[in-house]
Amino acid sequence: MRQLHTYLFFISLLITCCFYGQEEQNTKIKDTLPVKSNDTLPPAEKYGFRAGVDLGRIIRSAVDNKYSGFEIVGDYRFYKNFYIAAEVGNESLVRDEENIEVEGSGSYIRAGVDYNIYDNWYGMQNNIYVGVRYGFSTFDQTLNEYTIFTGTNYFGPNTITDKIEVKDLNASWAELVLGIKVELIRNLYLGANVSLRTLITEKKPDRFDNLYIPGFGRTNDFSSIGVGYGYSVSYLIPFFKKKK
Repeated sequence: MRQLHTYLFFISLLITCCFYGQEEQNTKIKDTLPVKSNDTLPPAEKYGFRAGVDLGRIIRSAVDNKYSGFEIVGDYRFYKNFYIAAEVGNESLVRDEENIEVEGSGSYIRAGVDYNIYDNWYGMQNNIYVGVRYGFSTFDQTLNEYTIFTGTNYFGPNTITDKIEVKDLNASWAELVLGIKVELIRNLYLGANVSLRTLITEKKPDRFDNLYIPGFGRTNDFSSIGVGYGYSVSYLIPFFKKKK
């Protein structure tokens, strides 16, 4: 897990450097170029569909043998600074606690709207955005083993390893997202985001709780709040252009 956090730190650092490096470069260009009469009109901005994958899940799948996951991300700019956005994926995690080991696996979708709060320089189309999502997941929970304490026992606690699998579970949640997307080269974007999530509905197994919900993340007994993060690479397919 330490390797994973190191990889994600360097990705975040790369995104930040690229973003501010491009902004500084455009500022210098703006300051050095002479002003012409035909420069008074803003450039046409691209509207289209941007699609890609979540790099964080791919990296984590490679370094963490208890996790596997893949997510497709996409957004469509439909009006000025507003984007329809969605993420669709599949993931599995074995959560090994002190007295229980449970695996949650399944598919999910998150859909909502993003608003770009960043005022780009001339010719730039980067994003610093806030967004909202509604998430829904269908999944299975498998109880791999659990420990039963029967009071004073010379041989210690009794660990049961028989698997109990519960299918057709589901959960829904709402989340608030804060993120950034930087155009590295023409139409290719690198992004990062964090989100705050709260469960709305949850179908639980009869004999134990959901310890991991695909798309939502880890759960706990004392709160319905969860957090998430993502690192993405995506490509913009322009459909048309509009004046800013």
